[in-house]
Amino acid sequence: MRAKITYLVTAAVLVFYFVLVGSRGVMLIQSGTLLTVTFGVAVLILPVIGVWFLWKNTQFVRRANQLAAELEAEGGLPVDELRRTPEGRIDRDSADEVFARRKAETEAAPDDWRSWFRLAVAYHDARDTPRARRTMQRAIALHDGRHIPA
Repeated sequence: MRAKITYLVTAAVLVFYFVLVGSRGVMLIQSGTLLTVTFGVAVLILPVIGVWFLWKNTQFVRRANQLAAELEAEGGLPVDELRRTPEGRIDRDSADEVFARRKAETEAAPDDWRSWFRLAVAYHDARDTPRARRTMQRAIALHDGRHIPA
């Protein structure tokens, strides 16, 4: 729940920023000189890119949460079997052990979105966020019936 609240607050701040920057871009365009119009258009590009990025991230999170809910309903969510340090951090060797099992499971069933989902969680636990994201995107694509070549 804390992650959802953090995401919503961050998204709200970004939207406020996009509106603020967009209004400055419009003001520059309204000034009417070649230089200010050029800068105004350039400034307006930033919120457009930001909105697109926020939209894509929100869609990704929404789809990943849908997969998690479906997997939970099936009783297939990965069980947290990781050892933790006294500070509460995940033990690296423990994460590596679970990752090896998840990778083998995915290699045995490369067309099963469930194994890709669990592998994405293992990547996340191993602190490899870029691979976790790509793996979750693959799980989403497989769930939707789209095949992504390796």
